[in-house]
Amino acid sequence: MRLLLISSSNVHGYGYLDQAESEIRRIVAGHRRVAFVPYAIRDRDAYTQKIRERLGAMDLGVVQVHGPNELDSADAVFVGGGNTFRLLNALYERNLIGEIRQRVRAGLPYIGSSAGTNIAAPTIKTTNDMPITQPPSFDSLALVPFQINPHYLDPDPTSTHMGETREDRVREFLEENDTPVVGLREGTMISVESGRTVLLGLRAARIFRRGFEPLEVEPGQAIDDYVG
Repeated sequence: MRLLLISSSNVHGYGYLDQAESEIRRIVAGHRRVAFVPYAIRDRDAYTQKIRERLGAMDLGVVQVHGPNELDSADAVFVGGGNTFRLLNALYERNLIGEIRQRVRAGLPYIGSSAGTNIAAPTIKTTNDMPITQPPSFDSLALVPFQINPHYLDPDPTSTHMGETREDRVREFLEENDTPVVGLREGTMISVESGRTVLLGLRAARIFRRGFEPLEVEPGQAIDDYVG
C-alpha cells in the first residue's frame, strides 16, 4: 500500500494543502487522475471544485466519486476532511468501504486529510468530531493497525479551561481499547510505503499505548515499532 495521511489541509502560515504539496506530488508521481471523495462536507460539488482547482495547480485531474466506477479509472484516491461521522455514514450508504479498502490494498495510492485520515484507522473512535449522523458502524477502512487523532492539541499551560484535554480523551479511549493512538499534530503527515510507516512534516507526533507513558516521535522517524 501507498498511503499519505495528512493531519490537516490548512496549516498556519501556509496556503490550502501547500504544506503537503510535495508529498502529494510524490505519491501520485507519473499519474494524472485523482478520484476525490467529498462526503465529509455537505456541499460536495463545491468541495470537489475547490480540490479540482488546487490539484489542478499540480497538473492533476479530479473526478468526484459517486460510486465504484470513478475508482476504476483513477490513479489515486483522495478522501477529504470535514465531519468524520458524515463521511463514514456516506461511504456505508454507497457500499464504498469495501471497494476503497480493496483497491488501496491492491496498490491504489490513498491520500487522506483530517476525516479522510481518521477513516484510514480501524475505527473512527478517536475522531474529534461531533456525531451529527449515525453510521451503521464505527469500523472504517483499517488500512493501518493504529488509531489516529488528527489536529492533536497539546494542553495550553496559560489556559483557564478546566475541561478534558486531548490527552485525557485519548487515555479514556485506551481504558476501553488496546489499539495504539497516534496524536497527529497539525503540519504533520504519516507516510506508509514499502512496508514502512514514517512520520513526515513540521512537528513531532505523540504516540499513546495502553500501559505505557506517551512518547514523542520526530519527523523522519519510522513508527512501526510503536504502533504495529
